[in-house]
Amino acid sequence: MEDDAYDTAEAIELSEEQLNESFEQLCASKAEEFRMLGYDHVDRADIWSCVSDKYAKTGYPQLHQIVNDILSLKVTTLMNWMTMSIYRKGARF
Repeated sequence: MEDDAYDTAEAIELSEEQLNESFEQLCASKAEEFRMLGYDHVDRADIWSCVSDKYAKTGYPQLHQIVNDILSLKVTTLMNWMTMSIYRKGARF
């Protein structure tokens, strides 16, 4: 019976503004998680920059993949990305 409910459920379309707000909330939640682990300098912009950086070449994936990428982001991945970003910015000067 649950499958029938899923099949007949109407798709909900979100505006770009609603999607961006949802991504901001997810990133803020993830940043808060990292702050609880002692990474006080991490903010939602860092989370989004890290996650979205890998979409630069391939384009944005489906919504569920973006949500998964945000929620499954590991501290080590973020720290590595931040370190490489600093090196890239330094190389531009």
